[in-house]
Amino acid sequence: MNAAAININIPEERQSLLDRFIEWRVKHISDNQFVLVLAFVVGFLAAVAAYVLHWLIHQIQILLVSGFAVDRLNWLFLVFPIVGIWLTSLFIKYIVKDNISHGITRVLYAISTKQSRLKAHNCWSSVIASAITIGFGGSVGAEAPIVLTGSAIGSRLGQIFHLDNKTMMLLVGCGATAAIAGIFKAPIAGLVFTLEVLMVDLTMGSLLPIMISSVTATCFSSLFTGDASLFVFHMDGAWELDRVPAVILLGIFCGFLGLYFMRVMTWCESGFAKLSNHPYIKLLAGGLVLSTLIFFFPSLYGEGYNSLAYFIGGKTPADWGHVMQGSMFAGNSDLLIVYVGLVMMTKVFATSATNGAGGCGGTFAPSLFIGGFGGFFFSRFWNMYQIGVYIPEKNFTLYGMAGVMAAVMHAPLTGIFLIAELTGGYQLFIPLIIVAISAYLTISIFEKHSIYAIRLAHEGKLITHHTDKSVLTLMSLDSLIDKDYTAVHPDMEMGELVHAISRSRTSYIPVLDDAKHLLGEIDITKIRHVIFRTELYHRFRVSQLMTPPAAILHVNDNAEEVMKKFEKTNAQMLPVLDENECLKGYITRTHIYSTYRQIVADMSEE
Repeated sequence: MNAAAININIPEERQSLLDRFIEWRVKHISDNQFVLVLAFVVGFLAAVAAYVLHWLIHQIQILLVSGFAVDRLNWLFLVFPIVGIWLTSLFIKYIVKDNISHGITRVLYAISTKQSRLKAHNCWSSVIASAITIGFGGSVGAEAPIVLTGSAIGSRLGQIFHLDNKTMMLLVGCGATAAIAGIFKAPIAGLVFTLEVLMVDLTMGSLLPIMISSVTATCFSSLFTGDASLFVFHMDGAWELDRVPAVILLGIFCGFLGLYFMRVMTWCESGFAKLSNHPYIKLLAGGLVLSTLIFFFPSLYGEGYNSLAYFIGGKTPADWGHVMQGSMFAGNSDLLIVYVGLVMMTKVFATSATNGAGGCGGTFAPSLFIGGFGGFFFSRFWNMYQIGVYIPEKNFTLYGMAGVMAAVMHAPLTGIFLIAELTGGYQLFIPLIIVAISAYLTISIFEKHSIYAIRLAHEGKLITHHTDKSVLTLMSLDSLIDKDYTAVHPDMEMGELVHAISRSRTSYIPVLDDAKHLLGEIDITKIRHVIFRTELYHRFRVSQLMTPPAAILHVNDNAEEVMKKFEKTNAQMLPVLDENECLKGYITRTHIYSTYRQIVADMSEE
């Protein structure tokens, strides 16, 4: 990208100052040293963004629901979520004027394509939009917007200082790491999140800047909000081996719970996508679903971490019963497990309705929420019916959070370290590992992609650790098309065809009608026995000599489909048609394979 394109929004006087700084930096600071400085800056700014977002959410919620009754239903729950989504939609439509949903998916695609260019507004737009959505009750998480914000900060710094794509990819990873570390004060979880969920390839040279961003964000978050963990947890008794069967079963349960979450989420997103041309109908449908669910189950309001705190910090049914405050279940401790089960199953609908109706938020917090409720539900049910040895509900709430996160994100290490760092419960490492592995292995049988990658996989844009698929995804079909061809008409006599062959650079001549629709092609190798017989020049026409192509490609075909057609037909050239079925050009077998080898070589060098 040229300097003018990169700095299009920078005034001329600032531009000259920036150019002088870049020139000075190149002379006095090495690239590696400068990346470390930028990693520190990214970590600081990501921590600031995380603090601002949570402060905004907290202030909005204090303003709206701080005086709500805890022993009866609150009718305003039917109003606030719809208003929040409507305000978010207006903000996105008239101020942002761009799609900012699926934040982590956007970061994943930016990194995996090695472009790593995110738009400038992503540095702030997701913070404001998600604060409005979540503050008014949207049942989503703030993590994905902050990951997008942190990554966008890294991307913009890379663009401003004219850094190459590989360095910008690293800075985007630093931003994502800092975002997770800053939100949860969990530096190791931030690091492994980037390793497991975002980064396609990571070298030892990349670890240092990522660790600097992670630690910087954690330190400044602690400075802003104190050293306390998100959840207050005191372990009751040491880990015992006789609980292993229950932990394994919980892991399997979390795997299926994660699969349910992903499948329902995908189904709901598809349903709301069909209403994309009717924004007010979409707002009404999603808003009504969300507000109704929150009205009956107030635990679904916002991120839901306060509800999880009752399970993690409580010891008795009276402590856990606070989770039912403001609902029709309030005061009925006998119905606790029913309430928990219903909330666990309906959370995904509340999350889907929030985003589907036009809200802004992620699925990070919902996966933790469902996992926590699932872990408590499993352990409470186990203990009530005395299925086996007693298992502590608070511990299994944490195990469930790690299990569902590992399943939904296909990131067992992230789930393990995040829960351990969130609670300071490092004594629970063994059961956390067992649950995360069991959940991951269970969901892997049915779904091979994470909730973030599955959207890209459906679009054929996912870059994976599978080198062959990664290379094919990175190949641009349009750049492979040879548009310099010599075409003939079906009514043309053979004598004119010979003159056209003499002008052609290839052995295949396309036969087109007046609208440039492909009717067939002339394979010179198949008519060699007649093209030199001049007495036949007026006897045969092109329509009599043409043959159908071995296969037809379309401009929307991905490189993997193109390669399969070449392998199946063993053709040397194949025609490419546009959306109107008109010939756009040809792709040669030699060109596509040479491009494939070049991309493999480039990836190997990196």
